[in-house]
Amino acid sequence: MSSDAHDPEAEIARETIPDGDPFATIDAWLAEARRTEPNDANAMALATATPDGRPSLRMVLLKDHGPEGFLFYTNADSRKGREIHDNPEAALLIHWKSLRRQIRVEGSLARVDAETADAYFASRSRDSQLGAVASEQSQPLASRAEFARRYREAEERFEGGAVERPPQWTGFRLVPRAIELWVDRPFRLHERRRFTARADGGWASTMLYP
Repeated sequence: MSSDAHDPEAEIARETIPDGDPFATIDAWLAEARRTEPNDANAMALATATPDGRPSLRMVLLKDHGPEGFLFYTNADSRKGREIHDNPEAALLIHWKSLRRQIRVEGSLARVDAETADAYFASRSRDSQLGAVASEQSQPLASRAEFARRYREAEERFEGGAVERPPQWTGFRLVPRAIELWVDRPFRLHERRRFTARADGGWASTMLYP
């Protein structure tokens, strides 16, 4: 006697990504990833582009998330910071291979206020703070020795006191316009649902062929 557990067609038909608010699912996935991923469960790929459409991609760390946006911190004078300034449209991807899940987000980037950036900078380790002061991110570097010298200079400058946040070190929120949730499923018949922001603040969604 067969059961759904052994019925491939029933397994394919079973939906695991609910309709409605995508953030309930995102919250649950991130919580599980924090318990099970060995390193940087909050790592995400951030794609930006120049005004003429030349893309670039790098990994950053997700520091907060919700309907108001997906938050990360960086140097606004870096390549990504300059691209964000010139073209604030961006996309991000969080992928957990061991959990067989991924999150894609598309939207516009908005810079956080100085108070928010100050608060997060103050929460970082002193070594990370000094590294942010010493680094001219994305600019040419003659040698590692030069970087080490700049780090020592930052140590001396702030010895005995708090490290001041460099004005170019800040945060950005990617305000979601569309979100896709993806789950690896048997027979490569993966599950994929796209959520689109509505004017009233809710979300419309539809399943997509994988």
